[in-house]
Amino acid sequence: MRVTNGPATRQRRNRVLKRAKGFRGARSTLFRMAKESTMRADRFRLVGRRRKKRDFRRLWITRLTAAVEALGMKYSRFIHGVQLAKIALNRKELSELAIHDAAAFAQLVDKARAALS
Repeated sequence: MRVTNGPATRQRRNRVLKRAKGFRGARSTLFRMAKESTMRADRFRLVGRRRKKRDFRRLWITRLTAAVEALGMKYSRFIHGVQLAKIALNRKELSELAIHDAAAFAQLVDKARAALS
């Protein structure tokens, strides 16, 4: 009797096709195209995880810039003042504070302004 690797091959193919579920056209049904598409998707997935961190940081900086300029200060001067005042809040926390608690954020801006002078 001849021994083949059929079950393992079928399992491997089904694993790839399952991952390609939801892809359009032959990419979700033909093994070779599904394999190429999932490999490509994996590269984009890796890039996306890195990119997400950049995008959020840009969002926080944009929010801070708007909030600080409303209080008559520039973003770069504000960040420098926060560092000099030894305020241990990162940009995410500062932007959340600017959105949800404007009074506390205004006090932080005053502290940063005082630290600069």
